[in-house]
Amino acid sequence: MKRALITGISGQDGLYLGEFLLEQGYEVYGLIRGQNNPRRAIVEEILPQATLITGDLMDFSSLLRALEISRPTEIYNLAAISYVAYSWDNAQLTSEVTGKGVLNMLEAIRLWAKGSLDQVRFYQASSSEMFGKVQEVPQRESTLLWPRSPYGVAKVFGHYMTINYRESYGMHASSGILFNHESPRRGPEFVTRKVSRAVAAIARGDQDSLVMGNLDAKRDWGYAGDYVRAMWMMLQQDQPDDYVIATGQTQSVRDLLDVAFAAAGIDDWQPLVQQDERFMRPAEVDLLIGDASKAHDVLGWQPEVSFEELVRMMVKSDQDNPGRTW
Repeated sequence: MKRALITGISGQDGLYLGEFLLEQGYEVYGLIRGQNNPRRAIVEEILPQATLITGDLMDFSSLLRALEISRPTEIYNLAAISYVAYSWDNAQLTSEVTGKGVLNMLEAIRLWAKGSLDQVRFYQASSSEMFGKVQEVPQRESTLLWPRSPYGVAKVFGHYMTINYRESYGMHASSGILFNHESPRRGPEFVTRKVSRAVAAIARGDQDSLVMGNLDAKRDWGYAGDYVRAMWMMLQQDQPDDYVIATGQTQSVRDLLDVAFAAAGIDDWQPLVQQDERFMRPAEVDLLIGDASKAHDVLGWQPEVSFEELVRMMVKSDQDNPGRTW
């Protein structure tokens, strides 16, 4: 039986990946921060078969302990401070966890595995935010990285550190440069879930309006359930590598509002949405769209859920489960 260790198992991707790996017959272990982490109950509800290990990317000894307990053949490093807006207010903490945390995990694996390093495979969750001030459209694996947030900078550090350990120690270490991927399990601080929750509340009559930032920003949005499948496919390859995972299509925040409000039976959302400069980024990433040709050709990966299906799924979930924050 294959054994997998997932850091960040309590997040959106960790929950979907845990479900997927259990379906594949894996023994799943998850690293979770804090003895009284409020998200532990969510993980135990969704992944009752997973074994949870208390640990922290900033506590090197806890990583070694987690590796010794789980003895994984595959490690998925999904843990990070992943809310981009938060990274400007807490740049140092974001850099430590999202950047140096990757180094800590890589070094822990190297020391723990010792002579059997070739028996362990590592996945790093890189991000389209690394492209930032995009230098070509669409973005692919060879596109110059120009991050525009402390979060993006930290992700670049982790990305290149993963490449360095692959090239220095022969580690089977791959990075997935994932473009925006969403689901009903997305945290309420992210724009897609902020919209789906508000639309459901407005349709119920519990909320009068929605306050937003930049409505013209464009993103390549996909479904998280599709994207975790790509993570797994990377670690099944004989050779490690880096892959862009994206739909290849782009929609604006206005498009998101169109589909979300329509899903709730509201045709004209203009009177219900206000803009506020407080929600504008100091340095905006205006257009992200990925070229996943390499993933299509090498991995055989294709997204299965469309943008419209994704948004409707999220609105319906928030209509059926009012107040749930995952």
